[in-house]
Amino acid sequence: MARRTLLIAATAVVVAAVGVTVALVAGRTSGSVATTPSVPGNPRVSDLTCKTVNFAWDAATDDKKVAFYDVYHDGQLMKSVTALSAGLTVAPGASWGLYVNARDADGNVSQASTTVPITVPQCTADTKAPTAPTGLTGSAAGTSVTLRWKAAKDNIGVKTYDVYRGAEKAGSVVGTTFTDSGLKPNTAFSYEVVAVDAQGNASPRSRAATFTTGAACTNAVCEVTPVTTETDLPWGLTTLPDGSILYARRDAHDLIKLNPATGAKTNVGAVPNVQSTDGEGGLTGLAIAPTFAADHWLYLMHTSPTDNRIVRIQLAGDKLRPETEQVLVTGILRNKFHDGGRLRFGPDGKLYAATGDAQNGDNAQNKKNLNGKVLRLNPDGSVPADNPFGNYVWSYGHRNPQGLAFDSQGRLWEQEFGNAIMDETNLITRGGNYGWPKCEGTSGDCGRYIAPKATYPTASGSCSGVAIVRDVVYLACQRGARMYRAPITGDGLGPAQQYFTGTYGRLRTIEPAPDGGLWLTTTTAGDKDSTPNNSNEKILHVALGG
Repeated sequence: MARRTLLIAATAVVVAAVGVTVALVAGRTSGSVATTPSVPGNPRVSDLTCKTVNFAWDAATDDKKVAFYDVYHDGQLMKSVTALSAGLTVAPGASWGLYVNARDADGNVSQASTTVPITVPQCTADTKAPTAPTGLTGSAAGTSVTLRWKAAKDNIGVKTYDVYRGAEKAGSVVGTTFTDSGLKPNTAFSYEVVAVDAQGNASPRSRAATFTTGAACTNAVCEVTPVTTETDLPWGLTTLPDGSILYARRDAHDLIKLNPATGAKTNVGAVPNVQSTDGEGGLTGLAIAPTFAADHWLYLMHTSPTDNRIVRIQLAGDKLRPETEQVLVTGILRNKFHDGGRLRFGPDGKLYAATGDAQNGDNAQNKKNLNGKVLRLNPDGSVPADNPFGNYVWSYGHRNPQGLAFDSQGRLWEQEFGNAIMDETNLITRGGNYGWPKCEGTSGDCGRYIAPKATYPTASGSCSGVAIVRDVVYLACQRGARMYRAPITGDGLGPAQQYFTGTYGRLRTIEPAPDGGLWLTTTTAGDKDSTPNNSNEKILHVALGG
């Protein structure tokens, strides 16, 4: 009991239920007791049109004064206002979840209001479908097929092209080319293309074209094999020494052991004290140390009723032992979105953790605060002596990082969500400042900060997980619904190639597999709420070429 008290005193304790945050850093009280505003009540919408909506709420309270209300949709900041309502610009046909946080003059941010879902109407009804695409041609190379076609015509405009491989949808793209990767070798595949406009009107299918893959994989990305399906959201995932997969179910708050050869699953147990956030929080990060075979510790990051925290619990065979739980780090602020969550052991034997800014950009620049950071800790929860600021903070100025991976030189790479402009891939250095909230990617006041090694528009990115295999970076992207592949060149990244665009939907977690390939998970449904088992996800194995 004395040990756990010491660990908690070495970090931070958040009492969100009463709106008080007591910050403790490296065993010393920071001298500040911050009171956060109450949650804005009764959020509601009115006057919804195809271009605008009015969003209103009841006032929050604060021990001093509420200065601003920050309005979001699905984790993306839309605007900050001083009034109790905001006129918002919306996109025709969009389905969004609106919510609001209160912020006081000291920068303390409340928990988020409940979410108000909206479906934006179209400005003008359109029932006319595009013409069928023509001129479908292509070629096979190894286990990939590249297709090209001539653009379809539409009275308003074609939005996307859906590519079908037989009866199965193989992908969805904006342009008139598509590469279908990860196919079986020496197999004939028939393709058709459908044009779709902004209101979902679909053209007739194009003329079919058939191509036969090569006798063997000569590509960077080879065959994709389904491993299992899942009704909840697979988040943290690791491979155990016996070759089985262990993964965390974010909204169900439990751990599943999976035999990838047979598909057999065992629920090893629920993680205690997990509470979701009606957004991105829940049971997220999962890692094992190189010493797992001897000590059986699982390292977990999760949202609790008061904060985000890092714990460790022993796994005995196929059973979690909750009575062994040790709380390593507390006081990582929580919110509806921006909770980070990835864990990764480094070659130095330290545990690294990615934390979000808890929807308060000022947290990211405060080196005494654990949010908007990459943290580094010893396996027992103590602060390493060589950390740059005398606490857990290893790097700062991050918005919502959810990907961490090490290359062959022992360097740490991080993947981070942008707000509305661009995501970024960063090479993390000890004590480095990566610029948020002044700088998003390369946009903003970026001159004083460490520049990202690669950026991606949020519309084609919103990437969560990162894995490195043979010094090649692989990213799993949600909104972009694709995987990026970029080789490490010196201290930078080479040109990124795109795979599986629209093939499997939104992608969340990507991890090295023992055979030199990748484990890849989807996050297609239910990832913006906290309802358990309302998803339809897949865990895939991706074989890689030489």
